[in-house]
Formats: sequence, structure tokens, C-alpha cells
Amino acid sequence: MIQPKQILVTALYLFSFSFSLFAQTSQPLQLHPQNPHYFLYQNKAMVIIGSGEHYGSVVNQAFDYKQYLQALHKDELNTTRLFTGAYIEKLGDFGIQKNTLAPAAGKLLLPWKRSTVDGYALGGNKFDLNQWDEAYFVRLKDFMTEARKNGVIVEINLFSAHYSAGWNYSAFNADNNINQTNKIPPKLANTLQNGNVLTYQELYTRKLVRELNEFDNLYFEIQNEPWADQTDTVLRRNDYGTEKEWTSTLQVVSQRSNEWQRQVARWITDEESQFGGKHLISQNISNFHYPITDPDPAISIFNFHYSLPEAVEENYYLNKVIGFNETGFAGRADITYRRQAWRFLMAGGALFNQLDYSFSVGSENGSDSIYKAPGGGSPRLRAQLTILKHFFDRLPIVNLRPDHSLVASAPGAMTQALTDGADQWIIYFESMSRKAFEIKLNLPKGSYKAQWTDVTTGQVFNTAPVIAGTITVPSTTSDKVVVISAAPDKK
Repeated sequence: MIQPKQILVTALYLFSFSFSLFAQTSQPLQLHPQNPHYFLYQNKAMVIIGSGEHYGSVVNQAFDYKQYLQALHKDELNTTRLFTGAYIEKLGDFGIQKNTLAPAAGKLLLPWKRSTVDGYALGGNKFDLNQWDEAYFVRLKDFMTEARKNGVIVEINLFSAHYSAGWNYSAFNADNNINQTNKIPPKLANTLQNGNVLTYQELYTRKLVRELNEFDNLYFEIQNEPWADQTDTVLRRNDYGTEKEWTSTLQVVSQRSNEWQRQVARWITDEESQFGGKHLISQNISNFHYPITDPDPAISIFNFHYSLPEAVEENYYLNKVIGFNETGFAGRADITYRRQAWRFLMAGGALFNQLDYSFSVGSENGSDSIYKAPGGGSPRLRAQLTILKHFFDRLPIVNLRPDHSLVASAPGAMTQALTDGADQWIIYFESMSRKAFEIKLNLPKGSYKAQWTDVTTGQVFNTAPVIAGTITVPSTTSDKVVVISAAPDKK
């Protein structure tokens, strides 16, 4: 007679075998083999669009990430960034009053166990970098499982610049651990000149890569905003702004930062060579735009912050994904971030993520409307980003390329265009005139129709023929998108 214990053991074995088989056969997020400017995930070509919390879902034990991920799923958005513990913040940093990356006292959870020695900068005992805190990895894996269940791709961000004060709170800082890491200037933390800190950074990287290898819904980003700590060149971006204002400059990351980032990429690829899953690796390049020099072949995603469409145009030849994985320091108006997203994806980008301050502890459903922060975020903005995602989900993106020659003249508007090169052209318009005006297009000979969609509602509001390569833009200053296709009777 079969005993209940035997049944339980058999069931657990079958579950374990099935999960292992799933983990081995489920292909992680990858670049689309037919068009590597876009993603392939679960056999679907896709773009990644998100509007999420400030990266503290796992390190902040007070944050209910299950409710948060369910909210993203409900909004039909599909990505979030996650900082994994090398960098955290203190409440109030950067003017963020409900910062999920700055846990309240007693709520911080990092990959390392606490020692018995008092003295961590933000309270409690120092960390022991030679011992892992299994509670952290249980929480991390549960977060990843819930993310996968809710269709969310996670950017696993391993490191970050430390800015003016962040190194004070890092577990790698000698003052915060019992392991006698070398005392170094904060700006050397993420370089090969950081003494024995490098050894602990490698252990941390390899541990996270091993623990996360089974998940298909992630990519690794090496470092957030490396140019903030390591800058070789600063160019003026805005001749009318003050040189001290970060929005006025283009910062070029230092060579020693790039050398360290290549080393981290080698740790990732070497560790993954022992396992089945091979995940994409991202490098955060700069604010705004920059023509990338000497790209690391291990990198598949080149991410920008506060990006301009030029970031895609300048680097499209790389045949990799160009992403825009942080915005959120440009005021509270939804229109700012909606337009940034449309501009970037219509320029040929494949990834957009908005810092959404309406997510906070106690408001994990994204309903906080009284937050104090340098940026925005709201259910209404997420709804508008969902319209963008639905729009791209319906497009044959594998066949699309940016088209810089389609619009011959566009008085009264800024435009971005994509085409399949055969029978479909898509143009995004940011109108700057209240009057109706005509746009001249360079189209092959033929008969075409233009279908207009309001990007704030997702509703088609006008369909009209294209006459002699000319379309009339409706008299409204709201941004809109038009799809031009061969007239039905001519197909």
C-alpha cells in the first residue's frame, strides 16, 4: 500500500522535475533574431514599456511587491527596474519623500547577513560580506516568480553610481562591514582601482547570476548612471543653461569605468556558461544621447536616461536594442512622459521606463496622489502608456525600421516615422500649431489612406485619403499618430 508520505515525495519530485524542465526549455528574453532592435519573449516580438516604483521592491521589506506587480499587470505594462542591494538611498535623497529605495528603520534587507557588530550608517549592525542572507534570496526569487506570473520583465540592476552620499550607506564601504574592505574614495568604488572591494563585487555578481538563472523574465544591467561618478568629458548640451545644471551637459563616462563594466559583464557571462539560461546584458550609456564608441560585444541593450530620439538614430547601426530606462525628473505633468515615450519608440527604440512616484509603501497599487518628488506618475499616465503599448503590440514590428526620409516637410509639427519599407508607414506628430496644416510625404506612387489615432485615448478619429503625397493634419495641438497604408481597392 502506498503511504501518504510516498505520494507527497513523488508529487514533489514530479513538480521539481517539471519546473526544472520548464526552466531549461523556456527561452529567456532575447533580441529578436529577425530584427534585433526589438525583443523576443515567449515567442512574441515585443517592446518593453513600464511605469514603476523607485527600484526598492526587494530591499524594502515594507513594500508589498505582490500588490505592485499585480497593478502593473492590471495596467498591462511589462517592465520594472530592480536595484539588488549594492546601492540604496536615505529617506529624502533627491527630494523624494516616499522613496522605496530608502527603507524605514528596520526594513532594509540586503544580500548579506548582519554581523554582531553595531555601526551600520543607517542603523543596526554592520554587514558580513562573507555570509549571504537567505531571507533576501527567498524574497528576491518570490519577487521574480510573481513578476513572471504577471508578465513583467525585470531589469536586474547590479550596481549604481554613488553620487554625493550613497557610498556612505553601501555595504561595500569599510565603515559598514566587518570584512576590512579597503577604504577608497567613493568615485573609485566602481572601477578596477577599488582594492579588495572588487573581490566582494565579483562574489555578489556571481551569486545573483546563479540565483536568478532559472528565470526567463529578466535582463542584467551592469550599473546605473556610471557617468555621475566617472566622467572624462563634459560637453555643453544647452548653451542657455548653467554649466552646473546636469540638464545642460552631456557627460562622457570615463575609460576606467568602461573597463570595470567590461569586467562585470565577463563575470556574468562566465557564471552563466555553467547553466542553461543565457540572459541579455545592458549597459547604461548616458543621459540624453551619445554615439557609442567601442561597444562591448557582450552588451545587447544600450540604455539611456532622459533620452532624446537621437540616441536611437546615432546608434541604430549597432543592431542592438536601444532603450530609455529612466525618466522622472521633469515635473509632474503626464504629457511630458507620454511624449518622451512616443518619441523614443517611434524613433526605433524598444524600451521605455518611467519613474512613477504614485507607487510607495502603503500605495503599492499606484494610487498615491500627494507624493513629493521631482517627477510624476499616476493611473492616468499609466493608462496612456498602455495605449502606446497596445499600439505597438498590433504593429508588425519585426518588419519596421526608422524612416528619416518619409516626411518631406512638416510645418507646425515635430515628427518621428517608422516603416516596413513596403506598404505601411507610421508617423507620430507633436503639433505646435492650432490650425490644420499639410504635411508633404515621400511615398512611392500609389493610392493610400491615412488613419489618425488620438494617443491620449487610443481612439481612431479620422480616416482620409492621401492626395498627391499630402495629408492634412487635423486642427488640434494634442499629439497624435497616423498609419498610412495602401488603399483597400489597390491591394
